[in-house]
Amino acid sequence: MFTLNQIAEALGRPVVGDGTATFARASEPDSAGPDDLALAMSPSYADALKSGKARVAILWDGADWESFGLSGAVLVPRARLAMAGISAALDAGPQMNIGVHPTVIIGDGAEIADGVSIGPYSVIGAGVRIGRGARIAAHVTMAEHATLGGDALLMQGVRIGSYVTIGDRFIAQPGAVIGGDGFSFVTPEESGVERARKTLGDQGDIRAQSWTRIHSLGSVTIGDDVEVGANTTIDKGTIADTRVGRGTKIDNLVHIGHNNRIGEDCLICGQVGMAGGSRVGDRVVLGGQCGVNDNISIGNDVVAGGATKIFTRVRDGEVILGSPAVKMETNMAMYKALRRLPRALEQLAELRKIVTIKVQGSRHDD
Repeated sequence: MFTLNQIAEALGRPVVGDGTATFARASEPDSAGPDDLALAMSPSYADALKSGKARVAILWDGADWESFGLSGAVLVPRARLAMAGISAALDAGPQMNIGVHPTVIIGDGAEIADGVSIGPYSVIGAGVRIGRGARIAAHVTMAEHATLGGDALLMQGVRIGSYVTIGDRFIAQPGAVIGGDGFSFVTPEESGVERARKTLGDQGDIRAQSWTRIHSLGSVTIGDDVEVGANTTIDKGTIADTRVGRGTKIDNLVHIGHNNRIGEDCLICGQVGMAGGSRVGDRVVLGGQCGVNDNISIGNDVVAGGATKIFTRVRDGEVILGSPAVKMETNMAMYKALRRLPRALEQLAELRKIVTIKVQGSRHDD
């Protein structure tokens, strides 16, 4: 059980009413029972809160909490920020016992700090270093000489490649793969795709060609407080490391190719794909299904709307949308014009008919 005082302390907000009132879980307001904390952080939830049976609630700033028959409440000015504090306070996280499960395989020279948890059937390679308080779930592999910082969390089935370096408080959701080889191949002679790129479409003489692998001699370096979603992949660099800066958050099913450099406090949403060798500044937001071309630069504080395809350099602070990416207001103007196009073509056809009739009538008069 939790008390309202505990939640208020986590949010840094005062309690109104009885702070010692207890609850077991958070709930939507209309389905909340006497043992639930109702989350009604907008006036639009007022009716739902009245239909529920909650005794305690988180309400919007300025709410008349007593009118809802509550024993106590916490009033918050910013709902989404409050959700971060509430969810952190109520989430106990995965249950892992400190220590190494007997089924774990540990390679020679691995260094495991105090307070580490390693779950069943995980494999820790030779020379791996794991920081204090790190938690590693079942079926995780860390290849040789990888480093994992303190208080990190690797969920089930995470794969960490050789020589990968990861900072403190890192979180990887199930199935993430960090440190696979980059997708780098070359042909002995200039390939059709190289010629097509130079000419914007002409492959020249088409002939048989085979691909020779370029190995990844670099690895991956990840800063502190980074999170990586389920089934996301981050490839090694060819020579230098692929890098992800401090505080960046990466969603599920994201692919970050070799040699990319991603700055601090970025937000990279689901199904984003980044080809190799690009540089992304700090505080960049890439919406779901964005694509980033190889060897370009994206400045600081850029926001790219969902499904944007970025083929060229983006300057600091730009807000972009579309394929190819343009400024968002330009994209919206183009979209509005496109929606008007069918009607404009109908009007053009009508005008052509009128002109044709007038021209034919003029000829008949002559």
